[in-house]
Order: sequence, then structure tokens, then C-alpha cells
Amino acid sequence: MMHILFINTLDKLDILKDSSLMMALTFKQAGAATYLLFEKDFYYQNNAEKTFRVYDFEGSFKEGSYYLNDFSLLSERTVTLDASMTLHMRIDPPFDTRYLMYLWILQTFKKTGVRIINDPAFVTLNNEKLVAYEGPSAMPTYIGTSFDKFYQFIQDELAKNHEYIIIKPLDLYQGLGVEKLKLADFNKTKWQKKFADKIFALKGPLVAQEYIPSVEKGEVRAIFFHGKELGSILKIPPAGGFLANIASGATYREVQLTPEQRELCEKFCAKVGLEEVPWIAFDILGNIISEANITCPGLLVEVSTALGKNLAKDILQGI
Repeated sequence: MMHILFINTLDKLDILKDSSLMMALTFKQAGAATYLLFEKDFYYQNNAEKTFRVYDFEGSFKEGSYYLNDFSLLSERTVTLDASMTLHMRIDPPFDTRYLMYLWILQTFKKTGVRIINDPAFVTLNNEKLVAYEGPSAMPTYIGTSFDKFYQFIQDELAKNHEYIIIKPLDLYQGLGVEKLKLADFNKTKWQKKFADKIFALKGPLVAQEYIPSVEKGEVRAIFFHGKELGSILKIPPAGGFLANIASGATYREVQLTPEQRELCEKFCAKVGLEEVPWIAFDILGNIISEANITCPGLLVEVSTALGKNLAKDILQGI
């Protein structure tokens, strides 16, 4: 089976810690025919074979870890997408119009029998934050552009004697646009201005959530493939911070999921479908799934390094 990884151009990636490049290099070292397809070579044409220019590559891992030591492109070749191939959608968020158009095109390829991970139709219809907010066990969350309902959410939080809330965008990543706000610092007029400014900046709905103080001690990232846990880490914010984002300075270490956390993730995987969405990277706070990363699940390098095990091999075996 040939694997084609549809990825951003190399100059847009942090090559030494990129999950897609780690996966590509691991697949190739395991003997699987693996090639890279870049945005500049991606297209759709309805009156010709779907032939693409793809690239061979070489690289190596740093000794004792799964961070890349080096990575470079080799020769190019032309391939025709067919049912014997697996195409991995590995374009990084944000989930903007550009991203959506790629998913639409990939869906036409799926109709011809090409296997695509993760399923473009599911990713198109299911926002990875919103799918985590469904169900009775989800954290209290407001999403929208109605100030009246937002202000009622604020009043509900005050009634619970909570001190802070979080506001953030629905479509960004790596902690971009996330703010922690102290409830006592605002009256209704100030909330109205803050709300309007944020809506204007985001050009659409904002997310408001109950602030969970335990995030300051760490947030779990759990990687699942075909409904089974491959490995998990605890992402720990810098001292005095609340964003458990490794790109913003958070540290990490291996962690064991509790039975309750594992059951939550397994039920989620079964609900969305193991064939349609085999690869999910969960963010977990306590016994709450805060996000289910399905667009381009990441941190494969970090989780593998923490466990001392190349999880890309498990993904290849699962495929």
C-alpha cells in the first residue's frame, strides 16, 4: 500500500518536531512506499486521471528521541490516486475557507475509492471543539454572537461563585486568541464592549467556558487510533500560566489515563466511527474532554518521546 501525505510546504513547518514528517519518515523506514504531496501540486480536474506530483525524501531522528535531526526532499515522481492508496490529510489548521475547499476536493477523491485519513466529510461537518462540547458531561460552554445569552452565561458563572471564565475562537489552534477573564473586573457595560470587540476580531462567534483551575497543573493529550490508546502525556503550563500548549512553553511528561478518562475517549471513538475517523488526539481536563483533535492530530513526536516508543509504527500497523 502506498501512503501519500498531503502536507504544508516545508518552510511552513517546524521540521524538527512535525508529526507528519515524523510519520512519513517512520513509514518509509518500515518499508512502506511513502511520498509527500504539497499544496502547490494539489488540484482537481474532472476530465482526466488524478495524477499528482509527489516527492521522495530522506531524514533521520535525533539519537534517543523521535525529534528529527534532519529532513530533505529527494526526487519527484507522478502517481495516480486509486483505491490501492491511503491519502493522509495533514494540512495544519486554521480551519478556514482554504482548508474547507481542500476537504471538498478530497471528498470527490474518496468517491473514487481512495482511502483518506481522517474522513473529509466528517471533518467538514464536525468542528473539533464543538464535538467535544456535546453531551451531559461536557464543560459549561457558550458559543455564539448573542450578547444577551452570553451575559446570562456570565450571570450563571457568578452564581456558582466562579472567579474566571475563558473566551476563545472556535476555529484557531495552539492557544491563539484564548483569554482568561476575571469576572469581578467587568460590569455589564464592560462585558458588552469586550464581547463586541472579540466578535469583531474573530469575525464570527466566540466561545465562552467555565474556567477549570486544574488546567494550571496540566492538561492531558491522549492519542487514540482505531479506538485504542497509543499513549498520553500531561502538558504542564509555564509557572503562573494556564495555556497547556507546548508551542507556547508548556513542558510534558508521560501520564496514565484513569479508567474514567479512557472510557470517555473510547466511547467518543465508537460514536464517531473507527473507520471514518481512526486518528483522534484528545485534550482532557479531569474527566472532561476539552477538545477532540480530528483535523490534523499532533504532538506525535512529543508523546512518542515521552513514552520512548515510536507511535507512528503503531499507526502504520493499525492502517
